[in-house]
Amino acid sequence: MNESETTTSQLSQTQTPSSSSSLKQTIAVASIAAGIQFGWALQLSLLTPYVQLLGIPHKWASLIWLCGPISGMLVQPIVGYHSDRCVSRFGRRRPFIAAGAVLVAIAVFLIGYAADIGEILGDRVDSTPKSNAIVIFAIGFWILDVANNMLQGPCRALLADLSGTSSKKTRTANSFFSFFMAVGNVLGFAAGAFTHLHDAFPFTMTKACDVYCANLKSCFFFSIFLLVTLTVFALWYVDEKQWSPPPETETEVEGEEKEITEEVTATSRVVKVPLIGELLSALKDMERPMVMLLVVTCLNWIAWFPFLLFDTDWMGREVYGGDSGGNDGDRRVYNIGVRAGALGLMLNSVVLGFTSLGLEWLARGVGGVKRLWGIVNFILAFCLGMTVVVTKLADSSRAGGGGSAVLETVAPPVGVKIGALSLFALLGVPLAITYSIPFALASIFSSTSGAGQGLSLGVLNLAIVVPQMVVSVGAGPFDEMFGGGNIPGFVLAAVAAAVSAILALTVLPSPPPEADVLKVSVVGGH
Repeated sequence: MNESETTTSQLSQTQTPSSSSSLKQTIAVASIAAGIQFGWALQLSLLTPYVQLLGIPHKWASLIWLCGPISGMLVQPIVGYHSDRCVSRFGRRRPFIAAGAVLVAIAVFLIGYAADIGEILGDRVDSTPKSNAIVIFAIGFWILDVANNMLQGPCRALLADLSGTSSKKTRTANSFFSFFMAVGNVLGFAAGAFTHLHDAFPFTMTKACDVYCANLKSCFFFSIFLLVTLTVFALWYVDEKQWSPPPETETEVEGEEKEITEEVTATSRVVKVPLIGELLSALKDMERPMVMLLVVTCLNWIAWFPFLLFDTDWMGREVYGGDSGGNDGDRRVYNIGVRAGALGLMLNSVVLGFTSLGLEWLARGVGGVKRLWGIVNFILAFCLGMTVVVTKLADSSRAGGGGSAVLETVAPPVGVKIGALSLFALLGVPLAITYSIPFALASIFSSTSGAGQGLSLGVLNLAIVVPQMVVSVGAGPFDEMFGGGNIPGFVLAAVAAAVSAILALTVLPSPPPEADVLKVSVVGGH
């Protein structure tokens, strides 16, 4: 056994507790997702107008929004690697979770008070762009995305640790994580929609910070309180024992001394940069189940991101017929459509939550999680394809109602609005599976192959952030190639969803039976 294999097998054997922890501990850790997602929902619903308030140029704004996938690509593998090997007396995952929560609080303060700090540094209140405020906002925004990635990876890894060797409990833990993400979404969108929240914090309104800015600060105060409360309770309630690397046996040491080969020489070079070496080794030595999981996940997120990025824009532009860059009437109609899209996101989050709670029941009903993932990806493809139908019906209704001359008085027919909102709601079903099943399968596949949970989840995250970067950069030019609007990107997303469904049903291996998982965890590495 070489050094790399020894380290991997030791991680596999020691990262999983001998007996699974209670359901209450699993729920306590999973509930942190509500605090994380509360902040994400505020980002999606409030920060874009705030960016415009500060006067950030469009080309800068696109770079700022890329920090999410970039930080996810770098931070999660790094944090996952080190959390697999952390020997702190507080445990392996808890120090990273605590540090992430502290960084979120710092980032939210910088974002909320960017305008006030900018004024202190010399920004004029009555002019834009506010250069100093933009710098403070950008720093806070990057810290926030880094902190969120520091939280999510160790939280999911800790859930895998608490689930022990039970693949069913691993799926259940990720289902709870998905459920609390839905709870955070609902709370975040509701807080963002309540325009008088700042009345609870009168001090938030200043000369540099208007009503909208004060409301943003107030929302973030609630976000910090929720996240810190849930994190402190979980870290106090869950008893994570100190981890230490198991000693090497004499046989292993003798075997390593005899392996004086080029392979050992290469391995010793890798040890000098253990993170890069382990990450490259994890990518190079991945077994077929993990490779296929990454392929299906990548296609799945290529399907999701066009809709997640432009869903409210689709409602304002294609469904309601408004234009964010048009005259006052066009902008008013566009904003009405965007608010209708926010309602759709609320419905989506509610369905996401209920579906997450029923995931095990759904999996049993269709014959396993692999088949469930394939079926819901077909549902995703269907919904994305139906956006074309809804858009055509909305266009026809406006043409029949008199065209752009009376655009301000022409709203989509009730049937069109119901159809659009129904798509938002129905998409909550595949989104629940996307938020849970891939992560559960990654934990199961890594436990059977002997890989570290944190590093394996970091590798899986690459299959999420790379498509996000591609879509963020390429969606606009691709839509322009076919006449603009959001429909070309949605059609391409529907094709990707259909392909991911076919691959999930045909080439993605099924997770091993419970007995096989137990067997591998006991004898792995010997």
